[in-house]
Amino acid sequence: MTARPEVTAWRPRVEGIDEVFHARFADHAYPMHTHDSWTLLVVDEGMVRYDLDRHEHGAPRPVVTLLPPHVPHNGDAVTPDGFRKRVLYLNTAQIDVDLVGRAVDRPVLHDPWLRHRVHQLHQTLAHPGDELEAQSRLALVRERLAAHLLDRLGAPPPVRDPKIARELRDLLDGHVVEGLSLRDAAQRLHTHHTHLVRAFSREFGMAPHQYLTGRRVDLARRLLLGGMRVSDVAAAAGFYDQSHFSRHFKRVVGTSPGRYARTGPAYRRSSAPRTNAA
Repeated sequence: MTARPEVTAWRPRVEGIDEVFHARFADHAYPMHTHDSWTLLVVDEGMVRYDLDRHEHGAPRPVVTLLPPHVPHNGDAVTPDGFRKRVLYLNTAQIDVDLVGRAVDRPVLHDPWLRHRVHQLHQTLAHPGDELEAQSRLALVRERLAAHLLDRLGAPPPVRDPKIARELRDLLDGHVVEGLSLRDAAQRLHTHHTHLVRAFSREFGMAPHQYLTGRRVDLARRLLLGGMRVSDVAAAAGFYDQSHFSRHFKRVVGTSPGRYARTGPAYRRSSAPRTNAA
């Protein structure tokens, strides 16, 4: 009996990513087709065989595959049990269209660092509310892809720019609740997305999204100890929803928001038994 296909697709709130597509196929074969975006593919189980520009290629688990826009390709399983894959469709603004020819010639990228970073990006995209983290991860992935296509692969030079790092920290401090996209920050500070991420991480030892999450957790702690209901704190501190809030709060503080709130004096006063006056 043939296993039923498993497909999950969504459009994240992350500029530059048109679609996220996860699929498990046992016997599906893609006909020749094209996309109007860059196709960034990783295979988690099995192996995919495909034709691109009349040349046959394979996508096993360890590699990253980058298929250029508007170039016909197909695809089917090599292994009897089919394949499981994860795909990001990146709009054409993410990678210079002048590099399409290079991608046609070399769509298979043997790069464990890039493979891990793409995996991390998929994990981040699975959680609404972590858009700044996804934007930061996408910037580093995009930089690495361009380096492959331009034959400039190697360790990126260390970035030291304490002034721009402190300016980004000030921006984040001023937008703790409403948040700030990486694109907006780069425009305000007149620099590139990737430079922002690298400069901030070098100066403060953490990525911008980690800093912003920490500030939101600090605000949530004050609100909880001040007596605000747990159900109201998530939005008040800038989190996407209760699940997003609880996940990050517990990861940072080591306990749930509810348990943390019950340690505060406001909770103890409200729960203390009342005595009748004589």
